[in-house]
Amino acid sequence: MRRSGAAAVLGVLSGMVSQAAFAQAPPATSHATGTFEVKITPQTPKEAPVSRSTIDKTFQGDLKGTSQGEMLGVFTPVKGSAGYVAIERVSGTLQGRRGTFLLQHSGTMTRGAQQLSITVVPDSGTDQLTGLTGSMTIKITDGKHSYDFAYSLPSGG
Repeated sequence: MRRSGAAAVLGVLSGMVSQAAFAQAPPATSHATGTFEVKITPQTPKEAPVSRSTIDKTFQGDLKGTSQGEMLGVFTPVKGSAGYVAIERVSGTLQGRRGTFLLQHSGTMTRGAQQLSITVVPDSGTDQLTGLTGSMTIKITDGKHSYDFAYSLPSGG
């Protein structure tokens, strides 16, 4: 027995609706806050056109752990204008859930005005942090570093 075009479309749509009805709702966003200490170690001479540095961090607060990473940076002839990119591997516990994940940084400074994006690399979470998504903001006040990490994790992990 052959279906009409409308019946075929209705069949496909009803299949999509029934699948969608059982799909999980997107995870709710949580926030982790705390402080961190950072050690940046230059790996290239100061006069190099592109600088490379290693990053070592220790996190306290809702995120407890360490990270290691690599950073590339450049300055322009215009005072206060620069750019950097970095990748760091974080290992520790996030509000009691243990694992590792990667953070990707992209920062620019235009005549002193800063713009920074730090996001979790998709599908980089391991162990109890599998499925982690999110972004982090950093604040530096009086030389002290703090973070606010807006993140989501699948339920039941």
